[in-house]
Amino acid sequence: MDHTPRIAAPVKIDWPLFRKRIATAQRVLLTSHVRPDGDSIGSEIAMYHALQSLGKEVRIINDHPIPPDLRFLDPDNVILRLADLKKSEWKWVDTIDLICLVDTSSWMQLGEMESLFKQSSAQKIVLDHHAIGNDLGADMFVDPTAEATGTLCLQAVKELGLSLTPELAVPIFVAIATDTGWFRFHSVQDSTFQAAAELVEAGVRPDEMYRLLYEQESLARIRLIGRALERTESYLDGTILGSWLTLEDFDEFQALPSDSEDVVNMPLRVAGTQFAFMLVEQRTGGFKASFRSRCDVDCSLLAAMFQGGGHKRAAGATLFCTLEESKRKILDAVLKAFEK
Repeated sequence: MDHTPRIAAPVKIDWPLFRKRIATAQRVLLTSHVRPDGDSIGSEIAMYHALQSLGKEVRIINDHPIPPDLRFLDPDNVILRLADLKKSEWKWVDTIDLICLVDTSSWMQLGEMESLFKQSSAQKIVLDHHAIGNDLGADMFVDPTAEATGTLCLQAVKELGLSLTPELAVPIFVAIATDTGWFRFHSVQDSTFQAAAELVEAGVRPDEMYRLLYEQESLARIRLIGRALERTESYLDGTILGSWLTLEDFDEFQALPSDSEDVVNMPLRVAGTQFAFMLVEQRTGGFKASFRSRCDVDCSLLAAMFQGGGHKRAAGATLFCTLEESKRKILDAVLKAFEK
C-alpha cells in the first residue's frame, strides 16, 4: 500500500509577525467574503472571541448576511451587515487600527467591503487557506495546504497563548467540518482528525453540530435542490455533470440565496462522475459558477480563467453574461481541461 502523503508540507506562517500585529492593535475589524459559508463565519466568530479575550474592541462586518443554517454560531448577533451600519458604528470603523480578513484574499470576493478595505488607513492582515489571491496590501498569513481557514484559526488561538474554550472550539469545528464536507474531502489529513479531537475534548459535540448544520433544511431548499437535480445535464458519457438555478427558481420556491449552498456536490454521488459544475443566477447580476473535481482537472485554474479562485478540488467564479453564454464558456473550458 502506498503511504505517500497526499498533501504537501504545510506552508510556514510568520506567527511572530501575526502576534505582533495583534498585540499592537486595539480596535479590530473582522470581515470575510461575500456569500459567507461555514469556514468564513466559523473563522470570524472564533477570532472575535479570541481577540475579545485579549481585551480588544472587535466588530465583525460583512457585505452579505449570515446564512440561516449558521445563525446558531451567532446567538448574540455580533455579525453586522455593511448596509445596515448605524452612524455610531461608522464612527467606530473610522477609529480601527487593524482589519483582519479571513478565508479569502481576492478583491472580487469582498463585494461592497472592498472600498472600505482599500480606503482604511488601518493595518491589514489576511488569514486564509486559498492558493490564488490578489495583492491586497496586507500582511499575508496563508497556508494553501490547510484544509480550512478554521485550521489556521486553531493555530492562531494557540499562538496567542489562549486556552481552547467551547466558545472558541465550536466555531472552529464548524469551519473545519463544513469545508471538508464533514471530513470526507480529499483535503482531509491525519492532522485534521487530531484537530477535531482537540476540539471535541474542548467541549464540541459532533452529533449536535451535525444536526444543526445538516438536519435543519427548509422545504424551499429541498424543492430548489430538486429543480437543480432535475435539469442536470451529462457530458462525456457522464464524466461531467452540470446544472443551473435561476432567479425564477428562487422566487418560485421562496428560497434564500444560501439554499443553493453545496448543491454542486450532489451530482458527484452519481457513479462515474468525475467533475460537476453549477451555475446560480445572482440578484446583483451574473451567474456564480461552482466547480467540483474528483480527477486531475484543477478547479482553481478553471476559476482563475473567470477571475475567480479556490482550490484544486473546489473553486468558484462569477460570469457576467447570459445563462447560455455562461454554460457555453464553462463547458468549453472544462472540456479543454479534460483534453489535457
